[in-house]
Amino acid sequence: MTQASYTVLSSEETARALPYPELVAQLGKAMAQYAAGTIVAPTRQVLDYPQTGQMLSMPAVSHDIGVHKLANVMPDNLEQGHGIIQGLVSVYDAQNGLPLLIMDAPTLSERRTAAVSMLGIQALWPQGPEHVTLLGYGRQALAHCDAVMTLYPKAHVTLTGRNPDRAQAVATSLQARFGNRVQAAAAVPEKTDVLITLTSSLTPVYHEPARLDRLLIGLGAFKPDMAEFEPHTLLASRLYADDVVGARQEAGDLIQAEVDWEHVHSIHQALRTPAPKDKPLFFKSVGSAAWDLAAARCALHHLNQA
Repeated sequence: MTQASYTVLSSEETARALPYPELVAQLGKAMAQYAAGTIVAPTRQVLDYPQTGQMLSMPAVSHDIGVHKLANVMPDNLEQGHGIIQGLVSVYDAQNGLPLLIMDAPTLSERRTAAVSMLGIQALWPQGPEHVTLLGYGRQALAHCDAVMTLYPKAHVTLTGRNPDRAQAVATSLQARFGNRVQAAAAVPEKTDVLITLTSSLTPVYHEPARLDRLLIGLGAFKPDMAEFEPHTLLASRLYADDVVGARQEAGDLIQAEVDWEHVHSIHQALRTPAPKDKPLFFKSVGSAAWDLAAARCALHHLNQA
């Protein structure tokens, strides 16, 4: 029996293999293939551990590779000094099933999720943001700040949330890299033209009416009993999702608002045909293993070029 040869990437190596410009480009291609059915990715399977936490299984296959992300969400880990999300992404050759690559699941998820948000901005806010507000200050906020700073070097970022002191502490840590382009605030600044929510809240954290001059992007509320936006905000908006099929089962904001799913459009559609400007715009990102496959392609290409 021949021993398979594959590469194992640490968290830091996973991040370096997923530069945002290339990752966003790979995601755009993957969304087209997912819409065409040449990437197959079922909705994630979630299993509850007996004590606490969940295991998430997310496979995807295409003509070139298959991927399987197995992630554990363990809320009690912070008390033990561990990250809440633990897991690995395995990448396989589609021709023979041999393993090619093992990547750090939390790092891949953070970067590809931020890249999906950037793709949403590219599709729905093509003029580019001037002032991005991140409602939340966890690891996703760090990844999103990095992505915005990389792809929109003239933009400014504000962090806000229910704990202003923590928002300020995170902003201060980011200023070491990005200077005064990153600030904290007690509330959403009026000048915000792109707002991204990154919380695990069960109840809405953004209460303002929908606005033509502000793109809203929701990343939290990944279960039916969770919500980050008020129903009135969503019902007054033109709605987009990264994966409409997945959103029907997982997007708590949209489910609780009882939106008409016939009027929820794929972000892939907006990448091909510019979104009408007659209503405010809202983009819901629920994630998909297809996007993990895009990230794996990005990493393989990066490693082959090294």
